[in-house]
Amino acid sequence: MRFAIVGLGKMGASILEGVLAAELLSPAEIGVLDATPELTRQKADRYGVRALAIDQLAEAERVLIAVKPQDFPALAPQIAHANTGYLSIMAGVATRVLAEKLGNRRVVRAMPNLAATIKRSTTVLAALPEAREAGDLAFAEALFATVGTVYSLPERLFDAFTAMSASAPAYLAVVAEALADGGVRMGIPRAQALRFSAEVLVATGELLFSKHPAELKDEVASPGGTTIYGLAALEARAFRAALIEAVERATRRGEELGQG
Repeated sequence: MRFAIVGLGKMGASILEGVLAAELLSPAEIGVLDATPELTRQKADRYGVRALAIDQLAEAERVLIAVKPQDFPALAPQIAHANTGYLSIMAGVATRVLAEKLGNRRVVRAMPNLAATIKRSTTVLAALPEAREAGDLAFAEALFATVGTVYSLPERLFDAFTAMSASAPAYLAVVAEALADGGVRMGIPRAQALRFSAEVLVATGELLFSKHPAELKDEVASPGGTTIYGLAALEARAFRAALIEAVERATRRGEELGQG
């Protein structure tokens, strides 16, 4: 067994689907372990992979830990094996903590985001030297490339990345909902307003690959026009400051989670 996943929530399942769709590994090379034996069997059958008991994780070359950070301390002693490489997508859990709890320095820390469910995630990776030497980092790069783009980032910036990028779908969902609410207030039917809001967020994201945000803003905001009045209202409500503070507070919370 070349690879096992512990935890098949949205992220764990999305990564498994990406691996299978890209044919990075065959179903016969993959095992899964979920919260209960019944859930494990159901999900293994759905994807055509092996259903594992916890003691069978020792057979895997590499294990992806995709559980909630608060569940890890109790789980770690049960899944710790000397000859296994570990990948983690748990927010706030540093490589040094992973290595300490697992008794193994072959660890790679990854932070994808919810866009993995549509293969558009931005994922950052950090690894201890032992994981690089054993090929675990190269495996992680190939693994997460099946659900989006992959970057290396100093681990000291992971909490900030989590707050800015991994948490961003929630922030932008609030922006989309608020835009739609504004449209509804002005008379646009709810379903249409939500569709318009989603489409403009997607299109703006594409435009930002080739334009600086300030350039794009200036192109839309003509002198004395409607957009500049809307921007003035956002500035009056400290819209930018609120987003900056959201990233700061989420970063601090990530640091707190990492401390235990």
